[in-house]
Formats: sequence, structure tokens, C-alpha cells
Amino acid sequence: MKTILITGCSSGIGQCVAHGLKKRGYRVFATARQHKDVGILQQNGFESCQLDLDDSLSIHHAVDWVLAQTGGTLYALFNNGAYGQPGAVEDISRAALRAQFETNLFGTHELTCLLLPVMRRQGYGRIIQNSSVLGLVALPYRGAYVASKFALEGLTDTLRLEWRNSGIHFSLIEPGPIQTAFRKNATQAFHRYVEIQTSVHQKIYLAMEEAFRQQAQQGGARFSMPPEAVLGKVIHALESRHPRVHYGVTLPTHLFSVLRRILPRGILDIILARA
Repeated sequence: MKTILITGCSSGIGQCVAHGLKKRGYRVFATARQHKDVGILQQNGFESCQLDLDDSLSIHHAVDWVLAQTGGTLYALFNNGAYGQPGAVEDISRAALRAQFETNLFGTHELTCLLLPVMRRQGYGRIIQNSSVLGLVALPYRGAYVASKFALEGLTDTLRLEWRNSGIHFSLIEPGPIQTAFRKNATQAFHRYVEIQTSVHQKIYLAMEEAFRQQAQQGGARFSMPPEAVLGKVIHALESRHPRVHYGVTLPTHLFSVLRRILPRGILDIILARA
């Protein structure tokens, strides 16, 4: 039975992938940041523990627990846990940017580095990183999230070069809009760190909030796909003899992946600014 550790399984992509892989016969270790979500996962039949990417002690405890269950081996890691911090770059404080990177990059990096020696000893393994279309291109008012995903892509590309011919494969999943609680969580982060009423971007922020509300009522943004679309890519990355380096998900990801290669930068900037 192949084993996999997944972060961010309280909802959305992580929860969907955990259920899909469990049905497929994987032994899934589904983790979540909050204890109440761990309890729900356990009630649903998962082997689950608390893993907070902002907390090194929590990461170490989770790794120790998983390896104790498996006898010190692990086939795969799906780094899914993350959130988005909206706001103009000039309105993003150092604390807000640090918080974004703690979850989306530093915690993911620490967890990955703890498990790489395990995979080196056993001679095989898969590391799958859940990135974003915003790991390929930037959008206005998403600077903190864009920076974290660009950084994740860079670290993963470097790991792939450093571990070449090791038997360990590294893949990046790059979703566009997916029908999850992502926008709800982003709105909470937005209000936690951004002073909307005093910002020169106030009108744009209010329009963004209204767009988020409408998307929530409509079940997602334009071109949204259900999280099962990501599950299919994860399965390929886990089971293919030659997994891809990049897996695009949704039309916007495929479109911008092509446009960034063929368009002059000035033209692409106009399109991205309007998007």
C-alpha cells in the first residue's frame, strides 16, 4: 500500500484529494491546522493529526507520528496547505508578508526537508507541490500570494535539479480558479492585515469584496472547476513512471502559460492588469 502525507485537508483540494486517494487504495495521512478539523477527518476514517505549517514543533510532531505509523517510510508528500493574502503591495506590511511566507513557503520547505532524507534512504518518493496560476504570472492586488508561489516554484525547480536521477520526483500542480473556500479564507486575511478605509485603493478593494461575494453566490469565479480536477493531476504525478514537472489545471492556467511565452511583456501586462 502506497502512503502519502497531505497538508491542508480541512476542506477544498486537500480534502478532495485525501478522499480520492483513499478510495484508490492509498494509505492517506490527512492533516489539518485546527484540532477540530483533525477530529472530523478521523471521524471520516482517516489517519489524521494536527499539522500547522506556521509552527515548527507541530511539523516535527506530525512527521514523527507519520513515520511511526509507517515504520519509517513514506511514498509521497502533497504540499497543499496555503492561503491567499490580497492587497496592494504598498498596503502589505512586513508582518502580513511574513505570515504569507510562513504558511505558503517556509512551513512547506521545512516539512519537505524533513522527509527528503527518508526518501533518500528508501530510494524512491514523490513530492507534489500545489502551486497556482499565480506561480506563473502576476495579477494586481495579489502580490503577497504571487511572491510566495513564485518562490515555491523556484525552490521546487532547484530541488528537481539537485535530486536528478535519485528516484525522487518533484511535480508542481498549477490550478487556476477552483471551487473551494479559498476566497473566504483570503477575505479573512484581507481584513486582518489591510486597512481598507485609509488606503488609496479603497474603491478597488470594495469592488473586489463585492466580486468575491458574487463569486461565492455563483459557486466560484469564471472558468472555475471542482477540486476533482486537481485530484486527477495528483494521481498522474503519483502513478506515472515519468511524472510531469508542471500540471496546469483550468483554462486560465493553460491560457496564461501560453501567453507568457508568445506575447511581448507589455501586451501581457495589459491583459493581466485587466484580468
